[in-house]
Amino acid sequence: MTEILFLDGGMGQELIARSKFPPSPLWSAKVLMDEPDIVEAVHRAYVDAGAKVITLNTYSATPERLARDAGADQAETLFQDLQTRAVEVAKRAVAGTDVAIAGCLPPLKGSYKPDEAPDFEACLTTYRRLVEIQKDHVAFFICETLSSIKEVKAAVQACAGHGVAVLCGMSAMDQDGTRLRSGEPTETAAIAARTAGAHAIGINCSWPEAISQAMPAMADANLPFGGWANAFTKADDLAIGGTVDVLRARTDLGPDAYADHAMHWVDRGATIIGGCCEVGPAHIKKLANRLVTAGHTLTGRLQ
Repeated sequence: MTEILFLDGGMGQELIARSKFPPSPLWSAKVLMDEPDIVEAVHRAYVDAGAKVITLNTYSATPERLARDAGADQAETLFQDLQTRAVEVAKRAVAGTDVAIAGCLPPLKGSYKPDEAPDFEACLTTYRRLVEIQKDHVAFFICETLSSIKEVKAAVQACAGHGVAVLCGMSAMDQDGTRLRSGEPTETAAIAARTAGAHAIGINCSWPEAISQAMPAMADANLPFGGWANAFTKADDLAIGGTVDVLRARTDLGPDAYADHAMHWVDRGATIIGGCCEVGPAHIKKLANRLVTAGHTLTGRLQ
């Protein structure tokens, strides 16, 4: 059958659920600072569930977020420390397995608010810094939750010349998967990612129904494509600098229901599958079983 690049699930919400501390604007980076053993445990839970790729836990460890939420005087030191720590924790989690580590190029100021993103050149500068730090430790890069074409171009271009492949994940409107959260057409964004040098594309951190809507645009870009959805009721309720306790999980996306959506994507040609926020190890385990039972092979190689 098909070889599926099989990603892990969401990290941030799983970490918050296991942490003894209340949510912070620093989100998953705060857990990495204070409770790195929990980060390693969540990585390992996804490995045990069948994931073939884990992503570095650096989604909220960007210079822009750290300067805002931890203070400009600490931002640079924290940035370097958290990037290093995330690599060390991930390597421990996959030791003795065939699971790949992916780098993380996230939205730089916050999720779902493309108007708040820095300008193109500023995005490119920070993404190049992230690539330089992570490139020697990862099998490929995952751009995550990019909500505008500007972010897509900057993140993908930042990887150029390093010999490391890039999977570009874009976030679509929950009610209209044919458009990014910026309002720009998903089809145009997919072509922009390909032109910038992406090796594969997908829609992530959107409702699974929106990902289904986006599948034709992904397929038309003539790249490997896929999806890894969230299970929030309304993700864009999260304000820049806010805490994730304002977000609520859907009650209709348990492991079986999520797997139904993902198998539908595979039926439509998707070869990259995983989960995002509120899609946890139980979801990934169920999905791995469904994919293998259907005759698919799970891999950590981005082709």
